[in-house]
This record gives sequence, structure tokens and C-alpha cells, in this order.
Amino acid sequence: MVDDAEKKLLADVGYRIRETRTAQGLSLEQLARLTGISAPALSLIETGKRDPRLTTLKRIADALRVPPATLIADDSDTPDASAPAPSGGYDLGEYQ
Repeated sequence: MVDDAEKKLLADVGYRIRETRTAQGLSLEQLARLTGISAPALSLIETGKRDPRLTTLKRIADALRVPPATLIADDSDTPDASAPAPSGGYDLGEYQ
């Protein structure tokens, strides 16, 4: 089951892919040829209706000549380097 945060992430990644593709003057069909991913599958990714694998995102990023993080990272999600580390650490409980 995909929750709202995951839906937003998929939509945001898809938006970044489409924006990057159109800014470079590439059609969906051209990106499909460059990636080996079908145009319908790319369309589903760009509209946030398909959850792409990491390897798929890498192929798209390579074709668009951008780092994969450009497609995934949201500036508001970037940790602030000056922010203090959590003092309590992580609760790994049953994993130890």
C-alpha cells in the first residue's frame, strides 16, 4: 500500500524527470530510445503512477546527463550540515 508521502515522492520525482527532459528539448520517445525504457513506462514514471527501481532511475539520469540525486533529492529534504546530530541516537532494539 502506497501512503500519501510515497505518492508525493513519486509525483515529485516524476515532475523532476519531466522538467529535466523538456528543458533539454527531448521528447518522451527520444528519452525512451536513450534509456531503453518504453515511452508508456516513462510516462507512468513521470506522472508518479509507477515506482521506478533504482536502476531505472540511474538509466534515466544517465540519459539526461544529470546525477541521479538530482531526480530524487528535494532541496527541503537536504539535511542542514550545521544542525546538531540527534542526541538519543537510533533505537535499533531488536536488530542488535
